[in-house]
Amino acid sequence: MPGTSSESILFVISGPSGSGKTTLWKRVLKEFKDITRSISVTTRAPRGREKNGKDYTFVSEKKFLEMINKREFLEWALVHGSYYGTPKKNIEKAREKGLDIILEIDVQGGMKVKKKIKDAVLIFISPPSFSELRKRLMKRGDISEEEINKRIKVVKKEMRYIPEYNYLIINKDIESAYNNLKSIIIAERLKTFRMKSPPIK
Repeated sequence: MPGTSSESILFVISGPSGSGKTTLWKRVLKEFKDITRSISVTTRAPRGREKNGKDYTFVSEKKFLEMINKREFLEWALVHGSYYGTPKKNIEKAREKGLDIILEIDVQGGMKVKKKIKDAVLIFISPPSFSELRKRLMKRGDISEEEINKRIKVVKKEMRYIPEYNYLIINKDIESAYNNLKSIIIAERLKTFRMKSPPIK
């Protein structure tokens, strides 16, 4: 089809817990049937209703380290005491199907992907304030006050990486944030350097 993208676009979405990034990418997948999400591998335990192979692939630390040694990850990082990684095979399979890909990863992973995949699109999702972020984390009810304070400190460090990202979405309300994310996806797909062929022959 004239004017279509020549290769799958890799959208990297980062942001602190409580920023709303998970809600946003889930809405993207419902609306855009030609976008898929790469399921990360982690050593942390499942939370709530999380399912293995759907939300994350849960593995032991031994298995994760074996995967590192075999160079099976596009990127990996140690976050809040647990390992997280993006398997290369997930990206390869999506590209074989001609699908765009969403990676929900932390800033460490985002910087690694940026170095390896030059045309990756990096999007940072931010809460409107630290006080609002604290409220959102407290509403979850599964994080202690001490853990919330630790996470806030980590978030302050993560915010320093915002200039390394292509886009910043401040999630004051989910509808506006989603419309912004949707606009970014559409705009990136229309960039001329991604086109297979000129629109007019």
